[in-house]
Amino acid sequence: MGDATRQAEKGEFTRREFVQAAATTGAGVVLGGSSLAQTPLVDLPVPSEPEEKVEEFAVGIIGSGSQGRNLLLQCLKIPGIRFIAVCDIWPYHQKYAANILKKYDQPVNVYEDYREMLAKESSLDAVIIATPDWMHAEQTVDCLKTGVHVYCEKEMANNLDGAKRMVLAARETGKLLQIGHQRRSNPRYWHALKLIKKDKVLGQICHVFGQWNRAQLYEFGWPKGKDLSTDALKRYGYDTMDRFRNWRWYRKYSGGAMADLGSHQVDVFNWFLEANPSTVQASGGLDFYQKEGREWYDNVMSIYEYKTVDGPVRGFYQVLNTTSHGGFFETFMGREGSMVISEDPRKGFLFREMTAKRREWEDEAEKVTTMGKDAIELKIGETLAPDGSKDPKGQALLEMSKKPAHLLHLENFFNAIRSGTPLTCPAELAYETAVSVLKANDAVESGTTLKFDSVEFKA
Repeated sequence: MGDATRQAEKGEFTRREFVQAAATTGAGVVLGGSSLAQTPLVDLPVPSEPEEKVEEFAVGIIGSGSQGRNLLLQCLKIPGIRFIAVCDIWPYHQKYAANILKKYDQPVNVYEDYREMLAKESSLDAVIIATPDWMHAEQTVDCLKTGVHVYCEKEMANNLDGAKRMVLAARETGKLLQIGHQRRSNPRYWHALKLIKKDKVLGQICHVFGQWNRAQLYEFGWPKGKDLSTDALKRYGYDTMDRFRNWRWYRKYSGGAMADLGSHQVDVFNWFLEANPSTVQASGGLDFYQKEGREWYDNVMSIYEYKTVDGPVRGFYQVLNTTSHGGFFETFMGREGSMVISEDPRKGFLFREMTAKRREWEDEAEKVTTMGKDAIELKIGETLAPDGSKDPKGQALLEMSKKPAHLLHLENFFNAIRSGTPLTCPAELAYETAVSVLKANDAVESGTTLKFDSVEFKA
């Protein structure tokens, strides 16, 4: 434990020491533990410079739509990653991804059926899965049993049986399974977690809030003349192009907005509170898009209760598809202050309560005005070494924070394969989040408060 951490825990920061600590991620990151939502803080590893020559991995991708192509493009920034196969049931997606890779001098074999890809591509080291949620379990389990490591987008699956099968397959095969909760690899969140847990800048946390609001119906179209044939749609479980392209709105294929968006942020609740929820109640409905034939709720408002080691915490989470007001962020509210954090780099602020005991650094710290209040902006990379120079560790973390969050999460996955670095979101941890969000859908359906049993979170 460093001197700054000891001073933080004792509340003995000077202004300069606080500003230095508040401007960097510091040494706090959650990596593992017996109950993965209740994980200890450990020293944050600083990434080393990549070697000139690194071990090359043969990679395939299943699902090369917009999210799959985003992951593909991020992988191309990682040394040693070479794609050899692209799989998608839609020829339009196949060609799109294959053409991208050809431009990067990575010609690939193209497949419609992932099972054919696994049978023919015996040299695969890893597979990235970015298909609709209902296919995640089947495809992940088959890949793991074939002997390849898997990076699978969240939500793990649209039902807990599928998610559990994924956990068990990873456990049985010994292959790595990373789930795409990319905030777990984001230095902005490590930074916030350190300030909350080690530096105690909020005091006892009593409430949390999160939201993801989007304007109007979020849907995908498709180019004229590029429809899948009726036979192809039927063969892969779809009856119309709309249901294929807008699968998130249909119960057969997804867990709705709570799984699609809410899982990112409820995962942050569980992570920062070091606990899983004990109850959930929720209200929501398909109130505005019934005429479009959708099935999942277009709005959900949920209340979670947590029993943490520091006391009870209630959390409110909403996901709306009728307004973009406020966008997406999470807020942690404590007796001494509140903190707003988001993947959006413009949203990172610490607010101190007027009634909190004043600390030496507080009145002197430079402030910005936001939301009508004075706040300290959360920044990374301004930590100084004892001689007054820029701290190398802080600078390394600053460079990390400039990367897209998906790239950092993928880097963690491939580093885990290459050198045994712990995964930031292994299957067991993601399963806990799946339990948390899918039960919110059940709470909307029942109109009652539902309780969680601790055994529910164990696959």
